[in-house]
Amino acid sequence: MKFAICNETFQDWPLDEGFRFAAECGYEGVELAPFTIAPDVRTISAERRAEVRRQAVTAGVEIVGLHWLLAKTEGFYVTTPDADVRRRTADYLGELARLCGDLDGRVLVFGSPQQRNLLPGVSREEADRYAADCLGAVVPVLEQTGVMLALEPLGPEWTDYLRNAAEASALIRQIDSPHVRLHLDAKAMTSDATAKTPAELIRRHRDLLVHVHANDPNSQGPGFGELDFVPIFAALDEIGYAGWVSVEVFDYSPGVERLARESIEYMRACLNQTLGP
Repeated sequence: MKFAICNETFQDWPLDEGFRFAAECGYEGVELAPFTIAPDVRTISAERRAEVRRQAVTAGVEIVGLHWLLAKTEGFYVTTPDADVRRRTADYLGELARLCGDLDGRVLVFGSPQQRNLLPGVSREEADRYAADCLGAVVPVLEQTGVMLALEPLGPEWTDYLRNAAEASALIRQIDSPHVRLHLDAKAMTSDATAKTPAELIRRHRDLLVHVHANDPNSQGPGFGELDFVPIFAALDEIGYAGWVSVEVFDYSPGVERLARESIEYMRACLNQTLGP
């Protein structure tokens, strides 16, 4: 497995400075929030895309992919009964896939709770049909770009739809495409009532898992709270996971540089303990 960090961790730093610092800390990859480049990805020119790609290469990091896909946008919704809104949402997700491919990224992490929460009068079964219709419409662009859409279960404090890995996996199977798979977030896994531990979830959903976020239930980085990542890394190693583990935090109070440095130091220590001498 390889370690990355989400670039919004660096807040208002220029992209190239964030890339350089991530590499200095030992991260091999950086995961981008699109709004840190532009509020609307359709406005990002080919020249700007090439520049961002060059900055990452110069710093010595890979661009893993994108997350916070619909943050700072308006008018998009995955589970709405409005077919026109679903079509526009699918079109925009397609543009995100193209941006991801242009940056040499390979995964779109779909969390976006504010664009998937159940609307009044919409049942969970209806929401599944609407989401499958919307996300399924993105599949042709995913195939063209070689990008994977990874659905992210989130805890009940974030959303009332796709709150556990079982629900996300059921939707993935409904869409029925090898380009739509599962993302697991450490913080969210601790609130998933369908399993006793994150390690159990990892083992249970091994066939769909393509991406992982590392954080603590306290919203800070791995190692900044009580969650033990040794069993998590042991489970990932057991299933032969060779993808990215990206640090994603929401509480920056320890300080950006400390979060970045100490998170990867902790993860390396856990991985070494897992793999042994």
